[in-house]
Amino acid sequence: MKVARRSSAVVCGGVSLVLVFIIGAASPAFAQTDPLLGTWKLNPAKSKYTPGPPAKSQTITYAAVPNGLKVTVDGIDGDGKKMAYGYTAMFDGKDYPETGVGTPNGMDTISGLKHVDTFTTAYVGKRAGKVVQTSRRVVSKDGKTLTITSTGTNEKGQKTETVTVYDRQ
Repeated sequence: MKVARRSSAVVCGGVSLVLVFIIGAASPAFAQTDPLLGTWKLNPAKSKYTPGPPAKSQTITYAAVPNGLKVTVDGIDGDGKKMAYGYTAMFDGKDYPETGVGTPNGMDTISGLKHVDTFTTAYVGKRAGKVVQTSRRVVSKDGKTLTITSTGTNEKGQKTETVTVYDRQ
């Protein structure tokens, strides 16, 4: 009888360890291994917009979803108009809708979302099925700065080139 109790205590202890590991693995801190995840605030002084004017303010939040990203953007563009848009896209090369107001180059779809490396992601923005922007996001090695480099064509048919720099919040 005493042996059986010891065995059950060992089994219960093992189950407890497994449960602690499972709960820990599901926690947000464990899931936050992608340095892009979190909230970023635009640093207008370090950013460049061609053509201008630059955005007056912008905050971007990246959250993990299974095999993808949920992105929300809020701010004021260079003309003083509200920007409030976002998308949820998977790392599978498919098109996903971008909704809201003030999307860059009038994009209505995000596609080709991919991890280039640990610190870099890339995507393509489309409007009515046509590519209007390609972008590359790079998080600095220290995790404090995000730089997004984009090229494309706006709704007026003008070529666009932006390098936007964000500080982690």
